Amino acid sequence: MLENIRVVLVNTSHPGNIGGAARAMKNMGLSRLVLVDPQQFPHHEADARASGANDILESAQVVATLEDALVGCSLVLGTSARDRRIPWPLLDPRECGTKSVEEAGQGLEVALVFGREYAGLTNEELQRCHYHVHIPSNPDFSSLNLAAAVQVLGYEVRMAWLAAEGQPSKVEKEELNAPGNDTLSTSDEMERFYGQLEQTLEGIGFLDPSNPRHLMARLRRLYGRSAVSRSEMNILRGILTETQKVVRGEPHKRKDK
Repeated sequence: MLENIRVVLVNTSHPGNIGGAARAMKNMGLSRLVLVDPQQFPHHEADARASGANDILESAQVVATLEDALVGCSLVLGTSARDRRIPWPLLDPRECGTKSVEEAGQGLEVALVFGREYAGLTNEELQRCHYHVHIPSNPDFSSLNLAAAVQVLGYEVRMAWLAAEGQPSKVEKEELNAPGNDTLSTSDEMERFYGQLEQTLEGIGFLDPSNPRHLMARLRRLYGRSAVSRSEMNILRGILTETQKVVRGEPHKRKDK
């Protein structure tokens, strides 16, 4: 799907921005770069800024005109404020990402068009676009670096693609130091913990068994909603065991983990 979406940079003046845009594309899973009449390309600064995305630069298509860059496209989105003479359909970045993925998912070709660093797209170029995309930046400092603009739209495209593919947008991190202990504690394990916790709290004088004031019920509620894993339970039980040793006056060793 994402291979149907091309990033088009028009008349880019700084080669470093081309490399930065390529890096932003690769971060977000986009691979097709089209350069319209770049002022300096290929260039060592583009290679340096690509920082590992040099394959995108190597496969970039260089054309003379925007018309050449848009051949075969069914949806063209131009990044700019609205046309200065004629009102035009306007999307925000999130709508742009959703629209792009919807069209690309149907096998259609999509182009995200970015203008010159100093002047953006001309009115004539904007009128070749089906929609204009405006990034709602700080009005007191609204000018985005070209690569940053590519990153913003690339991110929204990726988020829309993840949603369309049914993939999570965040990945839970596993506890690498505790293989096999990442399952949740069982009910009986929790009961043994509550028993030891109650004994420990009585031992340090925090819990008065003659006047408990629902303390254990509140603690059960606290730990019950915490989804305690077995590795976490081992830590908690270890803390209680060492605390009980101190209360009994037994020697104990500090365990740094």
